[in-house]
Amino acid sequence: MKFMKLGSRADTFYATEAVRSVSSEVSSDLIIQVKGSRYLLHKFPLLSKCLRLQRLCSEYQESSNHHIIQLHDFPSSVEAFELCAKFCYGITITLSAYNIVASRCAAEYLQMTEDVEKGNLVYKLEVFFNSCILHGWRDSIATLQSTKAFPLWSEELGITSRCIEAIATKVLTNPSKVSLSHSYSRRGRDDIVSCNGSESLRHNSRPAGRGWWAEDIAELGIDLYWRTMIAIKSGGKIPSSLIGDALKIYAARWLPKISKNECDHRQAASDSDSDSANDLTSKHRLILESIVSLVPVEKGAASTSFLLKLLKAANILNASSSSKMELARRVGLQLDDATVNDLLIPSASCESDTRYDVDIVMTILEHFLQQGQSPPTSPPRSKLGFERRRSRSAENIDFEFQESRRSSSASHSSKLKVAKIIDVYLREIARDVNLSLSKFIAIAEAIPEFARLDHDDLYRAIDIYLKAHPDLNKSERKRLCRILDCKKLSMEVCMHAAQNELLPLRVVVQVLFFEQAKAAMAGGKVTELPSNIRALLASHNIDPSKPPPSLSNASIVPAEDQWSVSGLKSPKSKTSTLRMKLDEDDDLDDNDMHPDGLGRNSKLKSLCSLPAKPKRMFSKLWSINRTSSEKN
Repeated sequence: MKFMKLGSRADTFYATEAVRSVSSEVSSDLIIQVKGSRYLLHKFPLLSKCLRLQRLCSEYQESSNHHIIQLHDFPSSVEAFELCAKFCYGITITLSAYNIVASRCAAEYLQMTEDVEKGNLVYKLEVFFNSCILHGWRDSIATLQSTKAFPLWSEELGITSRCIEAIATKVLTNPSKVSLSHSYSRRGRDDIVSCNGSESLRHNSRPAGRGWWAEDIAELGIDLYWRTMIAIKSGGKIPSSLIGDALKIYAARWLPKISKNECDHRQAASDSDSDSANDLTSKHRLILESIVSLVPVEKGAASTSFLLKLLKAANILNASSSSKMELARRVGLQLDDATVNDLLIPSASCESDTRYDVDIVMTILEHFLQQGQSPPTSPPRSKLGFERRRSRSAENIDFEFQESRRSSSASHSSKLKVAKIIDVYLREIARDVNLSLSKFIAIAEAIPEFARLDHDDLYRAIDIYLKAHPDLNKSERKRLCRILDCKKLSMEVCMHAAQNELLPLRVVVQVLFFEQAKAAMAGGKVTELPSNIRALLASHNIDPSKPPPSLSNASIVPAEDQWSVSGLKSPKSKTSTLRMKLDEDDDLDDNDMHPDGLGRNSKLKSLCSLPAKPKRMFSKLWSINRTSSEKN
C-alpha cells in the first residue's frame, strides 16, 4: 500500500481523561467539541489554515478567552479531525488509502483550502489521491471501500466515482500492462511503499488471467459493486462469460448457502431473532436482485446451474416476481444444459403444499418451447434444364441456409435432451404426496410428442406417482395414463407394466396388444395379420410393412425404483393377472366403446385373429370372451 507523510514535528498530543491536548509552553485558548471528544488547542495554528474555524470563532463574543466550538455536523471521524489538527501544528502525519477518505472529508468540512493558505491540506490530499491512490489497484479498492462510511461527502467530492473509473480502467486494460499485486484482503500483511516508490517486482508476478479482478472486487458492498460492474460492462471489452463468472464469485461470497431442509433453517432463524433475521434477509434479497440485473443478456453468459441456484435463492428470500421471471426466462433459453437436481427448486414458502416449486419449472419449460426452432425449408431449385453460373450472393445465401439448418438441428437435439430431463424430473416430484394430478400431467404434456423417443422414464414417473397417491380413483388413473404411449415402451417396461396392478385395465391390454403385434412383425408374420388387426394397427399409426424402431431403455433408475425382471411370471400367470383385473373392472360397461369404434368385446375378438404366438398369450382372455358371447 502506498503512503505519504506530511510534517516534521514529533507528536505532542496527549490525553487527560476525556480531553485531548497538545503539549506546549503556551496555554490553550480554543476548545473544540467533536463527537463526544473535547480538544484543548490553540487559535493561531488552527485558524490560520481552517476557514470554518475562523468564522465560528468570530461568531462568539470577545468577552471570554476560551471559546467552546461545537462541531455537531462534523462529517468524518474523531481521528480524522485530530489528523487535520496535527497538520496545522506541523506534526508528522501519515496518509494512506485507509484514511484518505476520512481526512479528505474532514479537511473539506474545515475548509482547509488554497484560499486560506497555499499548500493547504485539501490540495496535498488531492495530489496524493490523483497521483498515487488512483494509480494502484489495491489502493483504489481500499479507498472505494472506505467511502461506505461517508457516502454523501464521498459522492460530492467525486471520490467514489473516480475510484470506480480507475478500477474499471484497470480491468479493461491488458493485465500485463498493469502493475498489480495480490488482493490486499488475501495477503497476510500489507506491502507499504512510499508514494514516490514502487511495489516490489515479486508482487507484480500475479498471474495475468482474464478474470484476475473478480475475486478482488467481490469484497465490495453491493452498491459499489453494482456501479463498478456497470462501468466494466460499459467498456465493452470484457467477454460476457467473464462477467458471468465474476457474478458467480460475488454470489458465492455474499449469498447464503441453500440447505436441503431450508424450511427448518428459515424457521429456526425467525425464532431466534426476528428483527435481525428480517434485516439479513432484506440484505440478501437486495444482493440477489442486483446480481440478476447485472447478468449479461447474451445466451450462455451465465451457466444454467448458476442461474437455477439464483432462482432457488430467489424463492427462499422472497425476491421480486420480476427477478424470478427474468431468471426463469434466462434458464429457459438454455434449459438443455440443466440437471434434474438444479430443477428441484424449493417452494417459495414453507406453508406451500408441495415441496418443490413446480409452477416455476413449468414457466421455464414454456420459455424453452417458445423459442423459434422450426426447421427451415430448402431454398427452391432452378426449373431450368441447364446449370447457371452461381453468383457470390447465391453462395452466401446457401451458406446462411446451411448455418440455419445446423442451428435448427441443434434446437431439435436440445428438445430431445430436455424431454429426457423433464421425464426424470417427473420421477423426482412424483414422490410428493401433495403434488396435484393436473400439475403432473401439465408438465408431462408440455413436451412435444416427437421429443420423446421412448416413454420408459415417463412410465416410471407414472408408476411412482400411482404408488405415492394410492387414493386416486379409476377415472383419475385413466386420465394419468392417457399421456403414456404404449408403442414407445421397451421390452423391460412392457413386462413390468403387464403385471402392474396399479394401471388401468385398458393400459395393460394396450401394452400386451402392441407388444404381441411387434413380436409378430419381428417374426416375419406381418402379412398373415387379418384385416381387422391391420385396421387397429393403422388407427395407432403402426405400419405393418415396417418393423418397429428399437427403443432405448438405457436410462438410469434409482435403486428403490428398479424392477426385477428375472423372476417374472410366465405368460400363463400374466393372463391370470389380466383375468383378475377384468373381473375387478365392474365399472366398465359392455357398451363402452373404444375411440376407434370397437367395443370392448369386439376388440377382444379382434385379438383372437392374431397368429399362433400371440394366441398363446391371450388364451385366458379368449375364454372370458367366449363365455360372455355365449351368454349373449
